[in-house]
Amino acid sequence: MALRRSRSGTKRLAALLTAAVLVLAGCDSEGSSSSADGRLRLTVAALPLTDSAALYLARDRGLFAKEGLEVRIQQVQQSIQALPALLKGQVGVIASANYVTYFQAYEKGTLDLRILAEGVRIAPHMMDVLVPRDSSLRSPADLAGKKIAVAVLNNIQSLTLNAILDAEGAGRPAYRQILFPQMGPALERGQVDAVHAVEPFSTAIQGELGARVLLDGGSGPARGLPASGYVTTRAFVQQHPKAAEGFRRAIEAASRLAAEHPDLVRAELPKYSKVTAAQAGKLHLPAYPVAADPARLRRLTRLMRDQGMLEKAIDPAPLLVK
Repeated sequence: MALRRSRSGTKRLAALLTAAVLVLAGCDSEGSSSSADGRLRLTVAALPLTDSAALYLARDRGLFAKEGLEVRIQQVQQSIQALPALLKGQVGVIASANYVTYFQAYEKGTLDLRILAEGVRIAPHMMDVLVPRDSSLRSPADLAGKKIAVAVLNNIQSLTLNAILDAEGAGRPAYRQILFPQMGPALERGQVDAVHAVEPFSTAIQGELGARVLLDGGSGPARGLPASGYVTTRAFVQQHPKAAEGFRRAIEAASRLAAEHPDLVRAELPKYSKVTAAQAGKLHLPAYPVAADPARLRRLTRLMRDQGMLEKAIDPAPLLVK
């Protein structure tokens, strides 16, 4: 049965935004300001995921500096935690922003969304459904009604997993919201039957707990879908058009590096995420697109509408910064 939007779903989003305000209440930095040498100082909120690799590569390899930007990265554990700060101008851009949440915010009128660049597209095993080694769950069909951890309810994880299970004729699980860093302990304590973990957390959980992969979250209808991007507001783009274009060019150049030289991503990951160099060498990386693709984004929004995560069709093309 397709998910339907409900008052409870609206209340969940409102509760998440309220919690996010509290999380970022101490953030008094400006999202953008000018430095003495004329560079635009830009604060970017980002998750410590493989999704953010191009952001760090662009900073560390001088690609932002080349565009006249001085980028400060502020880590968060959920991209939605940074939404109130984006709306207040405390951060200028959110990286590794899960599209599902931000298209929903756009539809509700909470956010006048603009997409500066694509982050990653889903590739095999960039996210996996993991179970304990001795779990009785052996096939996707066994997941029906079972408790599965996702980082945010009704986001890209449940959207794609539902699509995979629907394609296989399997029943859907019951989702539980648990942040990525807490998924391993929750699985170990038996609080959930499985976790839907993205890299680098998937590899870490497998290595530390001996968890096994029950289902490849990057397979079937999920493969190739845009998962996350670099988002901002229309007001930011209007205020800083050259900076917005420069940011896009820097990210796309870094994404090209990431796509052509995955060893650069593996070397960068231990600098900003809690993985060792040895673990980074084993990670399953996502696809790093060098340019946004409106057709793929439309495929994502159609899937969201089919599952009741959007009430009407959204054309992402006008939201892309060119």
